[in-house]
Amino acid sequence: MYHHHNHNHNQNGSLERRAQASNGDIAAATTNGNGVVGASNLNPTTRLLGSPRGDHMPDNYEDLPLDFNPLVFTSLERHLPSHILNLSRDLKAHYMSNILLRYLPHSERVRMQKQKEYRQKIILNYPPLHKEIYTMHSEHFFAPSFLRAIKENTEASFRSVMAEPSRGVYTFEMLQPQFCEMLVSEVDHFERWVHETKFRIMRPNTMNQYGAVLDDFGLETMLDKLMNDFIRPIARVFFSEVGGSTLDSHHGFVVEYGTNRDVELGFHVDDAEVTLNICLGTQFSGGELFFRGVRCDEHVNTETQPGEIFDYSHVPGHAVLHSGRHRHGARPTISGNRINLIFWCRSSAFREIKKYQREFPSWCGECRRKKKERERVSIAATKEELLKRELKSAS
Repeated sequence: MYHHHNHNHNQNGSLERRAQASNGDIAAATTNGNGVVGASNLNPTTRLLGSPRGDHMPDNYEDLPLDFNPLVFTSLERHLPSHILNLSRDLKAHYMSNILLRYLPHSERVRMQKQKEYRQKIILNYPPLHKEIYTMHSEHFFAPSFLRAIKENTEASFRSVMAEPSRGVYTFEMLQPQFCEMLVSEVDHFERWVHETKFRIMRPNTMNQYGAVLDDFGLETMLDKLMNDFIRPIARVFFSEVGGSTLDSHHGFVVEYGTNRDVELGFHVDDAEVTLNICLGTQFSGGELFFRGVRCDEHVNTETQPGEIFDYSHVPGHAVLHSGRHRHGARPTISGNRINLIFWCRSSAFREIKKYQREFPSWCGECRRKKKERERVSIAATKEELLKRELKSAS
């Protein structure tokens, strides 16, 4: 049975729910081809255009104190009606916030507010060990080969440093050893601080008892940069069919396997569109990842097809990038301790669009198999029909 990995920190203000219309009815959110979500017929006073303005250069909202991810505002701005477009940035942000707030029921907003307060409380009290990892210093964090590939930003440059040992699973060297060590000691330092101050922390997800959420103790800004500048360029190329080009929120955590820690991880799918899993190291044996094919919600428990079986052994500093819907698990860590950074990247636009689709042959292995089977049956039927006609005309 597969578990759906879920988490108490779900989305940084995703457009996950359908829009609440002013008259109390649910209004469907309309989506256009480029994966931006707009709310239709909400209220005559707050309207968005169905398709984005290609020629408009939107503002940057990163320095405003907003309830939602600033990228969502930049995307939505292309959908603003003309009379709003020329207003000040603050007024535009206010207008868009009013639309976005309809997507999030009161309970979700309360949860987001609580999470914000929880994070602020930790950040105010927790004394960091390595201040330098809290801002992005790419030349100190990443392997030179990885940096070169990102700088070139082409499919060819990515493929030159990545292997694809199994369909949809990409592996590559990513982090410098000294950054891995600093991150591990920072997490360790945080864990000790939690223990000493009796601070109650939330664990990363429903399946791991050990591990720390990096976003919670101040690494959120650094991880935002990791997603926007380093993961999204790759995901846009290799995971466009699962929302890779519209990633707009993330959940980053470190998990530890081994003695006195989580031992193994059952078969599951992640609450993510794209997952980055980096081994931070230390000495261990065992703990292989096993992959068993990508599935949509409906087909998550269907059989694995022969070409979908793949096992991967972790290498410190090396990363695995895969679709969050790729069914996977971790074998027991036999000796030592294995520490991994798991980075879930999510796309609220993709999640919204997915609700209006029935099948996903472009990425779900089972939808693809069923579609091929239907095509095979229909071709066979056509051939039979033609044969019958030929025999008839011959007689």
